[in-house]
Amino acid sequence: MSTRPIQADLDRYAGYLAAEWDAAALYRGLAELSQGRRREVLEELAAIEEKHAAFWAAKMVEHGGTAPDRAAFRPSQRTRELLARARAESTDVILPIVEQGERDAADEYADEPEAPPSMLEDEAGHARALQGLMAEARGGTSSPPVSEGWHRADKSGTLRAAIFGVNDGLVSNTALVMGFAGAAVDQQVVLLAGLAGWLAGAFSMGAGEFISMQNQREAFERELEIERQEIEAHPEDEKRELQLIYEAKGIDPETAREVAEQVMSDKDVALETMAREELGLDPDDLGSPWRAALWSFLFFSLGAIVVVIPYLFTGGGLALGLAIGMALLALAVVGGGMARLTGRPVVRGVLRQMTVGALAAGATYLFGTVFGVTVI
Repeated sequence: MSTRPIQADLDRYAGYLAAEWDAAALYRGLAELSQGRRREVLEELAAIEEKHAAFWAAKMVEHGGTAPDRAAFRPSQRTRELLARARAESTDVILPIVEQGERDAADEYADEPEAPPSMLEDEAGHARALQGLMAEARGGTSSPPVSEGWHRADKSGTLRAAIFGVNDGLVSNTALVMGFAGAAVDQQVVLLAGLAGWLAGAFSMGAGEFISMQNQREAFERELEIERQEIEAHPEDEKRELQLIYEAKGIDPETAREVAEQVMSDKDVALETMAREELGLDPDDLGSPWRAALWSFLFFSLGAIVVVIPYLFTGGGLALGLAIGMALLALAVVGGGMARLTGRPVVRGVLRQMTVGALAAGATYLFGTVFGVTVI
């Protein structure tokens, strides 16, 4: 039997081991350039990276290999350059780069079957700890200074389903109806096309949103279950991680330790707290697939029916003119609403929405006129 797969495993483990040693060296170097609580946090992060390195070293031995000598390890050129820059400028300049590196490491371990869930959580926790240090350096907190109503409301999926549902319904069905109108077909044909486009799109949006939200909810539930298992199996590690998160938010180490101990004394409270602080989840609001699907269906319908209404009562040029006017008005309202929710200039949002909708509708109308068929 070929030994190449085994050697490939050993090479992969060796790469992870070197990366963890390199990260530990970077954190240790940054700690030497820091003082107070920042120094303590960075030293703690270095210790965790060393623990990860020990895991991969053990994996190498487990698979019949030999772990490299720690004393012979030399930090990478990237780490040396980052530390040199930190000495010349400031550690504040380096922290965003390191924070992105932790996110990349978490993504890489997500595809590694041998990486335990706790390792992925550690890497994500490191990124949050670094965010806290960066926020503290700016004189703020780890929480964004600007209200994020759009983001928070979107956790349930309802707002997202509503906004994108009405937008998709409006743009897609307007384009569909304009295509038929451009083909100069009878009023009844345009009406049938509009109604069919409305129902088909609404059911499609509802079903798609249901599946999307169900998958998201199941992923969140899996993360919570992993966290529950970690609290059961490694309570001291989880307590220290929670303490580190609190320290990164500006709480002094002793107070952070006392709060972490109190939280971890009750497993239910510990799970809820770690879910919020570490995973950024609200265990009581993971999103409802049925609610998201319903809102998506209803709001797509609201957008799609606008351009159909004139053809319920009349046809020809009058119906076309009314449909265009009502569609442009609805596009302006939707564009303005989306701009308000996302904090963008309202006029720009209105013009962008009207332009995109007009181009889509104009294109299908032109194709309908030229070829006498609907092009979607």
